[in-house]
Amino acid sequence: MAEHHGARGTSHRLDVSAPEKIRNVVLVGPSQSGKTSLVEALLLASGVLTRAGTIADQNTVSDFDDLERLHGRSSALAVVPTTHSGFKINLLDTPGYADFVGEVRAGLRAADCALFVIAANEQIDESTRELWRECATVGMPRAVAVTKLDHARADFDATLRAAREAFGDQVVPVVVPKDGAVTGLFTGTKDDDRRAALIEAVIEESEDETLMERYLAGEQVDEDLLVRDLEKAVASGRLHPVLAVCATDGRGCTELLDLCVRGFPAPSEHPAQECYRLNGASAGNVSGDPEAPLVAEVVKTSSDPYLGRVSIVRVFSGTLLPDTPVHVSGHFSAFFPQDAGHEDHDEDERIGALAHPFGQHHQQAARVLAGDIAVVGRLSRAETGDTLSGPDEPRVLRPWTMPVGLLPVAIEVMSRSDEDKLSPALSRLRAEDPSLRIEQSAETGQVVLWVMGEAHAEQALDRLRNRYGVAVEQREVLVPLRETFTSPAKGHGRHVKQSGGHGQYAICDIEVEPLPQGAGFEFVDQVVGGVVPRQFIGSVEKGVRAQMERGVVRGHPVVDIRVTLTDGKAHSVDSSDAAFQSAGALALREAAGEGVIALLEPYDEVVVVVPTPHVGAVMSDLSGRRGRLLGTEEAGGDRTSVRASVPQKELLRYPIDLRALTHGAGTLARTFAHYEQMPEDLARRVPGRS
Repeated sequence: MAEHHGARGTSHRLDVSAPEKIRNVVLVGPSQSGKTSLVEALLLASGVLTRAGTIADQNTVSDFDDLERLHGRSSALAVVPTTHSGFKINLLDTPGYADFVGEVRAGLRAADCALFVIAANEQIDESTRELWRECATVGMPRAVAVTKLDHARADFDATLRAAREAFGDQVVPVVVPKDGAVTGLFTGTKDDDRRAALIEAVIEESEDETLMERYLAGEQVDEDLLVRDLEKAVASGRLHPVLAVCATDGRGCTELLDLCVRGFPAPSEHPAQECYRLNGASAGNVSGDPEAPLVAEVVKTSSDPYLGRVSIVRVFSGTLLPDTPVHVSGHFSAFFPQDAGHEDHDEDERIGALAHPFGQHHQQAARVLAGDIAVVGRLSRAETGDTLSGPDEPRVLRPWTMPVGLLPVAIEVMSRSDEDKLSPALSRLRAEDPSLRIEQSAETGQVVLWVMGEAHAEQALDRLRNRYGVAVEQREVLVPLRETFTSPAKGHGRHVKQSGGHGQYAICDIEVEPLPQGAGFEFVDQVVGGVVPRQFIGSVEKGVRAQMERGVVRGHPVVDIRVTLTDGKAHSVDSSDAAFQSAGALALREAAGEGVIALLEPYDEVVVVVPTPHVGAVMSDLSGRRGRLLGTEEAGGDRTSVRASVPQKELLRYPIDLRALTHGAGTLARTFAHYEQMPEDLARRVPGRS
């Protein structure tokens, strides 16, 4: 793996001597808040770059994918380390677009502190608030960087007030803009109200219970002591520092780097990860000790045209060495039984080259200690979320919760050669992106990608075409329909063929009755006198069942009927199992011509959680989709849960529409409920299947 010596960069060593010298900081926040530009500015401020790249010039370190450069937005997690004051800071740049929340979750897993990047000229959106709540739930330390101070509409004070309203009173400024520059409040003037408020907030969280009393009595508090107490409060999630920073002119970048090394937690303060043996028994929590047994996790998987599969790995315990055997464990079903896309597996592999990541460039590493992040090559079976451990002591970490793609996208290959390449390409795509679910529907014959949104779909299709060389086109998503009888009918099946030699002879009469929804299929034998020999009764049923699978009008499976065999005829020589199967199928088709056949469509039960002010709009929209509202209930935090039963056909684009309707504040869950009769005007427009 090549070392980083870019035209804009300087060579810098990324090895560290101890985990205490590492800081893992994930940058999160809305799209266009300036995360990628901030990474460039921090690299420039730390001397790693001699010239910062820009989104417009398509030359930033962390946005190196062709689609990222084309659209001017991040779509994948990128790890960009820098050094400052003898510390290594792994900056994890994440996408701000909602479609790529899976990459954000991976970044949060690999990091020890989350830096929320908020633009001084924008509002704080609901998705950012929700992400803050997620971090709070898992105890992730958080800080806030207010960017774009040079924008014409920038208002640091208003943004700070909005952050306190959105995130709570524990959000306190430590670096603020002043007279075209920035100033740190710890070193500000004694009568500065903000400085006093910061010091009091830090002292309130101090373990020294006498410190507040001494401070109020006029005692000067040592800055180093304040910083130590600040770091402890940040690590425990009790305090969240706010810094003013401007990527364009570099204001606040050095102060942010100082805070990273002095005020952000070390890997040893990361919440302990649950660890298990392969049989499911607890193995305790990982220690974070580089001398302990190896426990690491694959947080991102990608494919390189020259290196093959490349894994970005966070080492939680032990030391990772190149050219050594490891055990690869993927046990999603043990933690998430509903996940069908990540096949459980256990195998021993040998690590190839080991490197420090720097965007798309890599710097060779002799070893990677606990707490650090590495690029590992040649792990052919490792997938995102897998655990790496020593072969003698295999371990499994509880994987993080993956987002679920709810937008279906049907694809079709363009040739037979593409068809041969599709399956392995989809397997590799799924290994890279756990938020992508792949369904190969036996009923509709379609391959469906379940994605997070349109941008996520575009990325998946681009990778299939350009990375894996599979020519695919997007098609309309089909929902699996059903047919049923809505009135009684009779059918006569006559299968008689005489062409010399052994012939075929079978005649049967049936009656068909509709059954209640969900009742399934019943077959009743009412033949008397042996007109259909006993050995052929089951043959008639098999024929009816086969025709039900093929459909009787539009080619969709028939459900919820009772078929009664009432009469028939047989021949002592020419009757056979196959002949009576054919007669049974013919009888059902004839009955369909006499009876009334209805189309049934699938319904899902959906649960939509939105801020309470959006409830009316959501309920109205669901009703407009032919949905039936089932109820609402409080979901906590001024949010309401809306339950409804909605036809699947009306939900094909609902994730996109819900995002627009609620400004990204709504969440959706859906499960299959049942089938219901489709309105006749819609059923008439459904084409038949061949």
